[in-house]
Amino acid sequence: MFATEAPSLSFRFSIARESDRSRGRLGILHTPHGIVRTPVFMPVGTQGAVKCVSPDQVEEAGAEIVLANTYHLYLRPGHEIVKEMGGLHAFMSWPRPILTDSGGFQVMSMSSLRRVTEDGVVFRSHLDGSEHFISPEKAIMIQNALGSDIAMALDECIEYPCDRAMVAEAAERTARWAERCMEAHSRAPESRAQALFGIVQGGAVPELRRRSAGQISSIGGFHGYAIGGLSVGEPKLVTYDMVEEVVPLLPSGSPRYLMGVGSPDDIVECAVRGVDMMDSVLPTRLARHGALLTANGRLLIRNAAFAGDGRPIEEDCDCYACRHFSRAYIRHLFKAGEVLGMTLATIHNLRFLSRLVEMVREAIRSGGERLLQEKMREAYRGRE
Repeated sequence: MFATEAPSLSFRFSIARESDRSRGRLGILHTPHGIVRTPVFMPVGTQGAVKCVSPDQVEEAGAEIVLANTYHLYLRPGHEIVKEMGGLHAFMSWPRPILTDSGGFQVMSMSSLRRVTEDGVVFRSHLDGSEHFISPEKAIMIQNALGSDIAMALDECIEYPCDRAMVAEAAERTARWAERCMEAHSRAPESRAQALFGIVQGGAVPELRRRSAGQISSIGGFHGYAIGGLSVGEPKLVTYDMVEEVVPLLPSGSPRYLMGVGSPDDIVECAVRGVDMMDSVLPTRLARHGALLTANGRLLIRNAAFAGDGRPIEEDCDCYACRHFSRAYIRHLFKAGEVLGMTLATIHNLRFLSRLVEMVREAIRSGGERLLQEKMREAYRGRE
């Protein structure tokens, strides 16, 4: 269950099973738009759409929740328009749960166009250069208007590598912003139907990660806790080490969300370390470039070796692409510049990760985590 002080009555997280061989666990997140089984991978629909596929295709691939981005939707089409159209679920025709990222990562990635102050972030739009300001309070207001099931507190995400003093300053500011986000969220009537997650920062410095986890956890009222500022260029082992530092310090009865992780081996490694939720643009981005995820590693469909290959992408995959088309045909689509190739590749990659988290859940249930870890390590060794 969520902590009793959590402000919304529309959410509940229950733990169905905890592994005795790892920190992995099975949970169910109840939201106004349905349940989410954890561990879960969330496809990213940054601008209210998962690239190259329709909502029906995302759902058929097995996705139970998707992510959209506050920063992008604020700039275009504008949160007011989304609200007028009935909220993000109606606007994008997605009936299941939605999580909205506050935009901290996007602001970090445009360092030449933004200025961080204690009040918030001043930045210039990447679309037209116009100046904007987002404070913790405004980030909550925008997400209230979007109507997502889960909103994220505004955080200051730092690049890797970064000076320790700057990492410490950003983590402290993130904690102060988290308090302001919680206060704004608690005052908004819309928040009765919206959960709020706090975000732990601290870069790759264990001491700062532990301190941030303690600060965010002590605020009280958050429905879940995210680990932010990872998957920004640091080695995989650093990511895993930081997860191991933070997970034991977060409230055990709340979901734990590791932001920006989507490689198959990372999903398995972090789930067995106690992470419940993950997201990344990786599977859809790879698909658009002809890189397909399989149990034996990435398959580069443009390669000449597949020109006459009549097999599906993966023999035991039940996705639409594998049930109906050959590697040879999908390769032809990419070589001919047909958009259908990107669509079929995206369908497969999303289904692969849905099937993977199903395998993760079964491994946690049966005690087979180590075998699955070894399999994914072998298949994706050397990938960063």
